[in-house]
Amino acid sequence: MDKTERVILTNICMISDGRGNVLVQDRRSHNWPGLTLPGGHVGIGEDFTQAVIREVLEETGLTVSDPKLCGIKDWPMEDGSRYIALLYKADTFDGTPRSSDEGEVFWMPLDKLPSAKLADGTLELLDIFSKA
Repeated sequence: MDKTERVILTNICMISDGRGNVLVQDRRSHNWPGLTLPGGHVGIGEDFTQAVIREVLEETGLTVSDPKLCGIKDWPMEDGSRYIALLYKADTFDGTPRSSDEGEVFWMPLDKLPSAKLADGTLELLDIFSKA
């Protein structure tokens, strides 16, 4: 049995403002539109935590401090590879949110997020985040 497989490593970060709001991104992508949480790909050889800090900064303008790994989600891909998302939570950050080419970012009450127009799979992610 082969013990290796092709994987795509990504991260997603739930950033809380301490007042019941989380930072969301309204993605502009035609392949994956809708509201989701910021994150992105982990570079080859890149430290996982540094990758989530980098991705959040690129997509939102915020520098998160001490993000906590709180879950993992994976999806099988059509080509036989596996797409893995490392899920982080952060409530300490510097900066002011700004939108990027990925989409508009804004604060939203966490309890309103499940009923919003979410990107595919985001509701399942919220369930994992809620248990962490």
